[in-house]
Amino acid sequence: MSKPFRCAPILAALIASAVVATPALAADRIKQPAKTSAKTPAKPAFTVADASPDQVKAAELVYYGAYDCEFNQSVHVVQSPKYPAYADVKFGKESWLMKPVLSSTGAIRLEDVRGETLMVQIASKSMLLNVKAGKRLVDECLSPKQHEIVDAEKAAKAAAAAAPVKAVVEAGTAAGTGTASK
Repeated sequence: MSKPFRCAPILAALIASAVVATPALAADRIKQPAKTSAKTPAKPAFTVADASPDQVKAAELVYYGAYDCEFNQSVHVVQSPKYPAYADVKFGKESWLMKPVLSSTGAIRLEDVRGETLMVQIASKSMLLNVKAGKRLVDECLSPKQHEIVDAEKAAKAAAAAAPVKAVVEAGTAAGTGTASK
């Protein structure tokens, strides 16, 4: 059983007991008008750090474009027009500003500046994760460049598999005609 689901029965029981134990209090809260205060502090403006030289290098390696993903889903990754060396990632109705980071393995990580999501790009595929919820949003995503890489790998494997067969056929043909190559 995964960790997030171990607490689910306890959490459900607590919520149920709170609702059952306090219906009068909940009703009182609903009847009372909401208090508004002119002293409510404004939320701080969202700031994005300037890109480091390493981030600029990582941004140059990002696979940009429309990704085809499993289950006919898609992800769109574009260079951020507002923040240099950042990427805007869109999946469904959600979008995130992400910071490109080159990992020690050579993979590119696109890290949400708000710490909610992460996109991992390797040569053969990409995936989008919700790190707060600890789940994969979408997997098996391929950008146009990744499609080229995967197709080239498949062609190379097919050529390598066909090479021994071709050599045997050519050797048999040469033997049958009485000409052997030396």
